[in-house]
Amino acid sequence: MQMKQCHTLDEAREAIDAVDEEIVKLIALRNDYIKQIARFKTSIDEVKAEDRIEDVISKVRAQAIELDLSPNLINDLYIRMINGMVESEIAELRNAKGL
Repeated sequence: MQMKQCHTLDEAREAIDAVDEEIVKLIALRNDYIKQIARFKTSIDEVKAEDRIEDVISKVRAQAIELDLSPNLINDLYIRMINGMVESEIAELRNAKGL
């Protein structure tokens, strides 16, 4: 998605709404992959995967810096998102494995 030059407040707000819609779709897609991952894991400890979480956070912080965004903002957003998705993945694991 390319940023366009807006000429009115309403136009800028419409563009932000469109970006927000895409962000939510991408988060939903990410969550769908998280649910699939539960099939490949055998324990809740595997789901929590602290090393993987640290790797993801490190990558998105670096990307934020490259894009001139606050790495702390991205860090906080991802921590909240990952925590919620870990809960979802644990529920999927419990349903699939009968834990």
